[in-house]
Amino acid sequence: MKKAIVLMGVLLALPSFAAAEDWANVSMIDTQCSTKAKANPDSHTKSCALACAKSGFGIIDKDGNYLKFDAKGNQEALKLLESSDKQDHIRVDVSGKKDGGVIHVDSVKLM
Repeated sequence: MKKAIVLMGVLLALPSFAAAEDWANVSMIDTQCSTKAKANPDSHTKSCALACAKSGFGIIDKDGNYLKFDAKGNQEALKLLESSDKQDHIRVDVSGKKDGGVIHVDSVKLM
């Protein structure tokens, strides 16, 4: 029984050791607009993303899937948008760990 409990503990801890992934030159949009902007994410505007910022942010990956950012990623994305002169075609490089449809962001860099 003790071995089973220890084994379960080890197995539950494994996801926390997952390797970081990188998403390069991907479109960043807000969650509220993710469905309608999916067909042409580069046309999504900075002003719309800022207006919908409370919904959070994420990326459209190369396969067309929307991946949400965690709280840290949302804060970084908002800072980037607020300081950027870009009005559309918001592209980023993201590094982090994917857990389901959420990226636990290590870094977000505006292209």
